[in-house]
Amino acid sequence: MKQRGLSDDARPAGSAPRASAPHPPERPLPHSEPRARPRGDRRIFVLDTNVLMHDPACIFRFEEHDVYLPMVVLEELDAHKKGLSEASRNVRQVSRFLDDMMRGATKEQIDQGLPLPGRYSGNHGKKPSSGRLYFQTRQPTPAPAGAPGPGNDNVILTQTLTLQRELPDTRVILVSKDINLRIKAAVLGVHVEDYYSDKTLDDSDVLFGGMTALAGDFWERHGQGMRSWKEGERTFYEIAGPAVAGWQPNQGVYEDSPRGIEGIVRRIEGGSAVIELLRDHRSERHSVWGITARNREQNFALNLLMDPQIDFVTVLGPAGTGKTLLTLAAGLTQTLESNRFVEIIMTRVTIPLGEDIGFLPGTEEEKMEPWMGALMDNLEVLTGGQEGGNWGRAATQDLLRNRIKIRSLNFMRGRTFLNRFVILDEAQNLTPKQMKALVTRAGPGTKLVSLGNVAQIDTPYLTETTSGLTYAVNRFRGWPHSGHVTLLRGERSRLADFASDNL
Repeated sequence: MKQRGLSDDARPAGSAPRASAPHPPERPLPHSEPRARPRGDRRIFVLDTNVLMHDPACIFRFEEHDVYLPMVVLEELDAHKKGLSEASRNVRQVSRFLDDMMRGATKEQIDQGLPLPGRYSGNHGKKPSSGRLYFQTRQPTPAPAGAPGPGNDNVILTQTLTLQRELPDTRVILVSKDINLRIKAAVLGVHVEDYYSDKTLDDSDVLFGGMTALAGDFWERHGQGMRSWKEGERTFYEIAGPAVAGWQPNQGVYEDSPRGIEGIVRRIEGGSAVIELLRDHRSERHSVWGITARNREQNFALNLLMDPQIDFVTVLGPAGTGKTLLTLAAGLTQTLESNRFVEIIMTRVTIPLGEDIGFLPGTEEEKMEPWMGALMDNLEVLTGGQEGGNWGRAATQDLLRNRIKIRSLNFMRGRTFLNRFVILDEAQNLTPKQMKALVTRAGPGTKLVSLGNVAQIDTPYLTETTSGLTYAVNRFRGWPHSGHVTLLRGERSRLADFASDNL
């Protein structure tokens, strides 16, 4: 994130300059106080509670620098963990992050500082976190000169002053979104900054993307002894080599070049793998219900959605990447043209984005209509090229809707779907238990597709790492009849694409 003309000394938290060398090995430190290093080489950020409540992943946003949590911050987090608000949800996620980092750690390791993992740092112009996390384990005695009186904010100020006194060669920075606390800190001579580097965890931060790029020297290392053959229009390669050990069934592989191959791993036997070249749905000749793929990930998604050997598909991606449109086009093609499925069933969790609008009259399908705006919007796109003007398009829409059934998630228990194409929209709002209940509804001949984006969770108590969608992706990974892909590039509009990347 660009920082509007600020100098290095005034850069917002999480935007620290890159260090020229990694951390040297550190010995256990008394009282969990970080060891001083040369001033220009190290910074330590003291976090206020409101920063953690604002962005639960903030402790991973400081690149190579260290993070310090006063004990009063942990007490305030515990006081705010209950409730259905976004702040309470964030507090619970912070507690889970801290619990994962401290699992198995000894007191000596905690005193030395816990390494901050880089996996949650996000991919938005910053290096992964490589610093350490320290906790306060003692009260400052005696209090520094000019320290304020009692009160949680004042306790944080006092602890920051203590660190400045005990670590004169380290730049100690207090990070807070509380304006009044920043005013008091400036009065006391504490370097304080607001927090700007907030960004929701997205799918690529916490989940396997489903596709892997082949190295530039892949064919030199794996081309010897390679076999190739054709079965009708399908082309296969059998490859052996070190890269095969990290592959899984139905994983996409590609060469990152204009004329490079794109394939899917069909099976792995011993030290070799069989790759099938993907059908190119970017050409009009292989369009699906008039829809063509616009990028590599969409092409892979359509191959998974049209594959009769794959029963469960998860498609993730930010808003505007085409998840629902591609899935609906594949479902209509296999239902109305090839007659592989009897009908399409679409459902989703009825969790509102804002305040609930209250009771809705009508039948089950009528009650679900307001939640199915995505279905209506995409049907308009799929019928937009029909002949006959508005009357022809309306007639086509009515015909398609007769083969698409909208069902409520609340009445799924005990049902069995035979030869259905089931679309589970907004699956990130499902709990693992709900996800299991839905997937086990599938009977013979049924294909289930889960769509979602872990950055758009609206269900209280669910997080990016505890969502049922994350649970399903991880548990089905490697099963030969499931596939997963994360769509990366927005195709809705330039406005939606920019907003998805920058908001």
